[in-house]
Amino acid sequence: MTLDIILQRIARLQQPDGLFPSVRRNDYLGYQRADTNVFFTAVTVFTLQQLRPTASAGTQRLIDAITERAVAAYPRFQNKDGLKTYNFWPTRPSHHFPNGYVFHRFDHFRIPDDIDDTAMVYLTSPHTTTDVQWLHDKLAQHANGVQLTIRNTYADYRSLRAYSTWFGKNMPIDFDACALSNMLYCLYQYQMPPNQHDTDSLRYLRDVVESGRYASEPFCCAPHYARTSLIIYHLARLIAAFAPPELDAIRPRLINDARHLVTKTTNRIEQIVLLISLLRLGKAVPAIDLSHIEQDFDRFHFFIAGLLTAYENPLLRRFADRPLTQMRWQCEAHNWALIAEYVGLHQFAKL
Repeated sequence: MTLDIILQRIARLQQPDGLFPSVRRNDYLGYQRADTNVFFTAVTVFTLQQLRPTASAGTQRLIDAITERAVAAYPRFQNKDGLKTYNFWPTRPSHHFPNGYVFHRFDHFRIPDDIDDTAMVYLTSPHTTTDVQWLHDKLAQHANGVQLTIRNTYADYRSLRAYSTWFGKNMPIDFDACALSNMLYCLYQYQMPPNQHDTDSLRYLRDVVESGRYASEPFCCAPHYARTSLIIYHLARLIAAFAPPELDAIRPRLINDARHLVTKTTNRIEQIVLLISLLRLGKAVPAIDLSHIEQDFDRFHFFIAGLLTAYENPLLRRFADRPLTQMRWQCEAHNWALIAEYVGLHQFAKL
């Protein structure tokens, strides 16, 4: 399967409004709905843009066309008051839990803008230095210990002035290793001078790996991704691009754990996530059989939302990591983008 063929398949999945379709589901409740969000479109575009330098001229033009259509959809998700942060769901007008019957009726389930979507929008569309400096200052205003203090993490992390996932003024502070990796990637990309919040965010990333918590309790370390493989993937991407000295020490652990996990999982998309991580960390990997790989899509999810994750009540938090209380998001286009990422990196590694 060639990169050109995969990109053509992805392009056919893009909707007229520029978004890639995704679904949210909870199989325990027999729940499945089409979802309208900016996340999977932006992260798919980001993945494709990283492949662009080594792609053929025709595929480069296709990536540019996909990007142009996607970027045109971003304003629908911009902060409702016109600030330059972004929401998972449309804000103009507000449309949380789209295509649903119950949750969209309650403001309680309306979520604030977040660092994950904001980072991906900034990484895939042009922003000025002034924009990014404003964002850096905005992040600091919502970091741990500035207005609120995190309660739903390990005691030894509660003093870290790391970035919270959320920009909401009254939203509890939340640390997510994958979301932090994405925002730090954005700040490095735009060459923002580091501050204490950046340093403490890197310390959090280093310690969840060194302590082994990211392997034994991935939900507690990255509640919106909740799998060790996905934490490895995001950290490997950040390390490969910018080599932060603070993360040097965890590189061998990430490599060893990725090698171990790739032999344990039977889902080929999950294997691809781990193989991409190893390739980014400079390790050779075997070729994987991609025939009929669509059969593995239904058992893979990249992102979750825990309906109880934001609560600080210890009783409710006990159930936050249960599949019954989670929505899982799937996106066919992003799955193909991961496959394209693997194919592109694997081919480049053999040159």
